[in-house]
Amino acid sequence: MTAVIVAGAVAGTGILVLILTLVPPRTLPASTLAQLDLQRSQQRARATAEQLDPRARVGLRRDLGMRLVRPLNSLGVELGPVRSDLAILGRTLENHVATSVLVATAGFLAPLVLAAVLALLTGTLSIPLPAALSVAAAAAGLVVPTLVAHAHAEGRRRDFRHVVGSFLDLVAMSLAGGRGVPEALQSAAALSDGWAMVRIRNALQSARLHGQTPWSALGELGDELRIDELRDMASALALVAEDGAKVRESLSARANSMRRRELAEAEGKAGERSQSMLVAQLLLCVGFLVFLIYPAIVKVLGTD
Repeated sequence: MTAVIVAGAVAGTGILVLILTLVPPRTLPASTLAQLDLQRSQQRARATAEQLDPRARVGLRRDLGMRLVRPLNSLGVELGPVRSDLAILGRTLENHVATSVLVATAGFLAPLVLAAVLALLTGTLSIPLPAALSVAAAAAGLVVPTLVAHAHAEGRRRDFRHVVGSFLDLVAMSLAGGRGVPEALQSAAALSDGWAMVRIRNALQSARLHGQTPWSALGELGDELRIDELRDMASALALVAEDGAKVRESLSARANSMRRRELAEAEGKAGERSQSMLVAQLLLCVGFLVFLIYPAIVKVLGTD
C-alpha cells in the first residue's frame, strides 16, 4: 500500500510538472511591471552597496546569497523592511541572507559537536537536549543578524533625519538667493560629503541622467530608506514646484518642526536615562544598607 501511494505521488508530480511545462501560466501585465520595478530597486540598492563596499561584489558569500535570494524572489517574498534596513546600511540582501544562513548553520552544529565531544569523553550520549539546543541556536542565528541590522539602521535613520533638516535649511537659503528648485537642491547637496548627503546627491544625479524630476528621486529614496521626512519634502516640492516663495516658507517650517521634534526626542531619552540612573542609585543604596545591617542581624540572631 505504501509503495502504491509513493508511486501515485511521484506520477502526479510528474504530470503536474509536464502540464506546467507545456502550458505555462499566463503572466499578468501588472505583476510583470511590479516585478520589473522590484528588480530595478534591487539593482539600485545592490549598486549602492557595492559602491560603498567593493568587497560585496565578489566572494563565496555573495554567490551563496544570490542562490538563496533567487527562490525568494520567484516566490514573491519581498522582505521590504529588511531591504530598507540594508539599503540605509549600504549592504546587499545577498550578503545578509548568506550571513544569516551561515550563522544559523554554525548555531545548529555547535551543540551537536559539543555533545559528540562530551560523549567521547564520558561515554554517555544524550540526544534530546542537544537537538533542542541546536534548533533554538539555529532559529536565533536566523533572527539575530536581522535584529542587529535593524538596530543599526534605526541609528542611521536618526542621523539621516538630522541631515534632512540641515538640507532643508540649505535649500531654503538657496531659494532665497534666487535659484530655482532643481538648482537649489543640487547646490545644497554639493555642500557636504557626509554619507547621508552623498546618498541625496547620488539620487539627484541619477534623476538628472534618467530624466526624472528631483523631487520624485527624493521620494523614491525616502521610500527605499523608509524616511518619512524625505518623502514629505518630496511631496511638498512636487505640489509647489512652480512657486519659489511658498516652497521656501514650507521648507523652513518643516526644518523648524524637525528640529523641535529632535529636541523633544533628545529630552525624552535624557529623562529615561535619568530615571534609569536613579534606579541604579537606589539599588546601590539598598545594597550598601544591607551590607551595613547584615552583621548586626547576624549578631542578634546568634548565628555565625
